[in-house]
Amino acid sequence: MAQNIYDRSDFFEGYSNLGRSVEGLDGAPEWPALRAMLPDVDGSSIVDLGCGFGWFCRWARAHGAREVLGLDLSEKMLARACAEGAGDAIVYERANLDELSLPKGRFNLAYSSLALHYVSDVARLFATVHQALVPGGIFVFSTEHPIYMAPTNPGWSVDAAGGKTWPVDRYLVEGPRTTDWFTKGVVKHHRTIGTTLNLLIQAGFTIGHVEEFRPTDEQIAARPELAEELERPMFLLVQARR
Repeated sequence: MAQNIYDRSDFFEGYSNLGRSVEGLDGAPEWPALRAMLPDVDGSSIVDLGCGFGWFCRWARAHGAREVLGLDLSEKMLARACAEGAGDAIVYERANLDELSLPKGRFNLAYSSLALHYVSDVARLFATVHQALVPGGIFVFSTEHPIYMAPTNPGWSVDAAGGKTWPVDRYLVEGPRTTDWFTKGVVKHHRTIGTTLNLLIQAGFTIGHVEEFRPTDEQIAARPELAEELERPMFLLVQARR
């Protein structure tokens, strides 16, 4: 069983107060870039891997999706998602992405936002998603960028020229890493970009688009704190096709 960090009371309370938790997709600066990678969802069957509060599930249904399956390990997240709205077209289920099974050829789109860095066996998950998509089906996901995950210490260091540098710790050494975020002992799984893309290819996917997310100038003007994201990528966004 993967670590169920989101059901810890201190973690859930802290996470619930994030902008993306309060404002939904509009509170996630990477959402416009992710949305641009999506196919037309009208009439589609969709699975959301790590659906959280169900923001994307509801967006997809509002944009014409025929059915949406939202999967998450956290009972607290699923309870909030159900309270915001479910029904015949949106179904929420508890699932461990490390042990996931999905019906063959069921979905037109698989989507995942900031969940894959909690998955230890992502090769297995990619293979599961691939067989669950119809031919030509699309897989769109975001994950924590491995450079963002790899720093030795939080914060910047300063180089000899007076510029900021982000201290990367053993980038090429993959595996679980433990950090403190809202609570102590949060386990994430560090993989290089090359490993992530090659595992997708080995699962049978064709890579369509890869983006190391950066906020736009307009986003920075509206939210100056996002300027820090120009110093190192925080999110990796990928679109792949079956």
